Amino acid sequence: MTFYSCFDQQGKEIARCQTHQEIEALRRMGRPIAEVREMRNEEAVVCSLTSSPSDFNEDV
Repeated sequence: MTFYSCFDQQGKEIARCQTHQEIEALRRMGRPIAEVREMRNEEAVVCSLTSSPSDFNEDV
């Protein structure tokens, strides 16, 4: 499974997503996503073991 980290213009990680649809939904909601990076396998494994990437999103 592929996970993505979303960053703002200052380089701060603001969300983790599983699909491009989730990323686009955040953009439509007004999140300032300036860059999206595919997570490395080691990062994605930790993310999938601990929780859903959406748990990391700060707009909740």
